[in-house]
Amino acid sequence: MFKKILIANRGEIALRVIRTCREMGVKTVAVYSTADAESLHVRFADEAVCIGPPPSSQSYLKMSAILAAAEITNADAIHPGYGFLSENAKFSKLCEEHGIKFIGATSEMISKMGDKASARATMKEAGVPTIPGSEGLLEFYEDAEKLADEMKYPVMLKATAGGGGKGMRAVYNKSDLKNAWDAAKQEAFACFGNDGMYMEKLIEEPRHIEIQIIGDAYGKACHLSERDCSIQRRHQKLTEESPSPFMTTQLRKKMGEAAVKAAEYISYEGAGTIEFLVDKHRNFYFMEMNTRIQVEHPITEQVIDYDLIFEQIKVAAGIPISGKNYFPKLHSIECRINAEDPYKDFRPSPGKITTLHIPGGHGIRVDTHVYAGYTIPPNYDSMIAKLITTAQTREEAISKMKRALDEFVIEGIKTTIPFHRQLMDHPDYIAGNYTTKFMEDFEIQPEENK
Repeated sequence: MFKKILIANRGEIALRVIRTCREMGVKTVAVYSTADAESLHVRFADEAVCIGPPPSSQSYLKMSAILAAAEITNADAIHPGYGFLSENAKFSKLCEEHGIKFIGATSEMISKMGDKASARATMKEAGVPTIPGSEGLLEFYEDAEKLADEMKYPVMLKATAGGGGKGMRAVYNKSDLKNAWDAAKQEAFACFGNDGMYMEKLIEEPRHIEIQIIGDAYGKACHLSERDCSIQRRHQKLTEESPSPFMTTQLRKKMGEAAVKAAEYISYEGAGTIEFLVDKHRNFYFMEMNTRIQVEHPITEQVIDYDLIFEQIKVAAGIPISGKNYFPKLHSIECRINAEDPYKDFRPSPGKITTLHIPGGHGIRVDTHVYAGYTIPPNYDSMIAKLITTAQTREEAISKMKRALDEFVIEGIKTTIPFHRQLMDHPDYIAGNYTTKFMEDFEIQPEENK
């Protein structure tokens, strides 16, 4: 087992990793930018190293600074959390070259699955259902036009290096294809430095359902069932739940088997997620693979009583997995609490938290790094907490969530709590009748009228 792990991240995920490490008797090193000097992950780590000024490019994305921090503190492993360098093949390779274990996928795995076009081709080879689309990248617009005519509209243009909805365009008729192609390529290059595009058939009325997997260094993988992540805004997840209200026992078995097949085909090591689009007829198609821990991992932990960070660290240390697949015993819902104003198009709301009351009680979990007096910097992602409720049934989990949201008090900034309160009362959400298009018709009401 590792003696000391450096966490190359910030906020609630850094604190989450520190907690598990402490339970395992493993020492921790926090790294932080000057904007995060007062963050809780800095306070609770055994050691802390400042790695630069607030901009991510000069701190949390600066590989040389993070590796230097690991070397001067004698850390023998690095946990990247999610975001930042967690899916960076170069950083994984550099860790390997410096004799530091990267607690995540190998550089080869990240390269293979991080590029969406090659990941799709790999999954097709593995026999995992994939969305009909281009074979590899589309070099010229004329190729895109020809393929769209063959597949029939609607189609989806996607950046091969994309993420978070960047470089994606849904196209419903031929007259819109050229503008969508130009805009998607331009956005992809601006965001990722790579304007490579591919095309897929657009799946209408889709659910976004992902399967959590764990693979070890010996070629064995298992799945930990599904999460439904269909409530999204601009391809950014807002709330998730496990199990999915759309799932059947047969579909869960088929999707779980496909996810394990995908992981074992590429000899995947570590925690990862196979993401699928599921159409209204419950046909499922591989969308992408995330080679890291996910933001929404707590709901999986809650429904199967399983510490995913603990398992990540064990696998990285060379300990084999049991190979057993897991199925949900309870129901869990996660609401992402962001420092955003839902009444002003979810505009970011950084600033000082003047008052904070965190909800409690049976079946309530809050993962957060904030406290009263903490100043949320404007430099990073706006998520400040994850509120998770767990119960015997979905109805009970929703009731707990309503109560917990009413108890959650954050003053000094705007948050998405009012949005989540209204979501939990929405008839279609209560009925489990939603797709990735749900937010297109959702209008948040003034609090006094809700």
